[in-house]
Amino acid sequence: MCRHLGWLGKPRSLAELMLEPPHGLLVQSYAPRRQRHGLLNADGWGAGFYDIAGSDEPRRWRSAMPLWGDTSFASVAPALSSHCVVAAVRSATVGMPIEASATAPFTDGTWLLSHNGVVDTSVLPTCAGAESVCDSAILAASIFSRGLESLGELIIEVGAADPRARLNIVAANGSRLLATTWGDTLSMLHGSDGVVLASEPYDDDPRWIDIPDRHLIDARGGEVSVTALEGSR
Repeated sequence: MCRHLGWLGKPRSLAELMLEPPHGLLVQSYAPRRQRHGLLNADGWGAGFYDIAGSDEPRRWRSAMPLWGDTSFASVAPALSSHCVVAAVRSATVGMPIEASATAPFTDGTWLLSHNGVVDTSVLPTCAGAESVCDSAILAASIFSRGLESLGELIIEVGAADPRARLNIVAANGSRLLATTWGDTLSMLHGSDGVVLASEPYDDDPRWIDIPDRHLIDARGGEVSVTALEGSR
């Protein structure tokens, strides 16, 4: 399993989103509060973001080491700010490689995508371009190949083909934030400065709300919609 988050709104530093919150991704890497599968997320971390200057190309920093041990990132994160971020800490699926290329967020050059869960890769559509042989990377390549407009449809199809799959997705393209809940937790904090989606709340702000299972979340232009994945029950 993993823990991940997505941010879309006014520019915030990666330190504000990942390291400084009392229950942020840094703490979730060794003491998650709501994780249902596994105890630690020590098999790598990654952060992807878009330039404030307006470039459409996402930037990424990924590592196979635990987030708590990466002092280089801790020293630079306060200086890295973005209006759109996808970040994750990883607990590798048994048998999957522990390497930076297997760590979210994955990208097709436009979108950033993180997968929290597990899936039998034999049920996924055949496609090229996976960044790693791990299940999350292959799932990401399948989603990119189909297109993010079809995210909900693909998740329903994969979930039907693999009833044990857990398919929580967070994806962003700089102006839009998409997510799914399928088998694990996701919470949302929507304020005047933007919206954050996270596997679990990173603080005790009472405005956090829990997203029901098997739903699609779509945030853009300051608005957020949450809709049931039809046909998923």
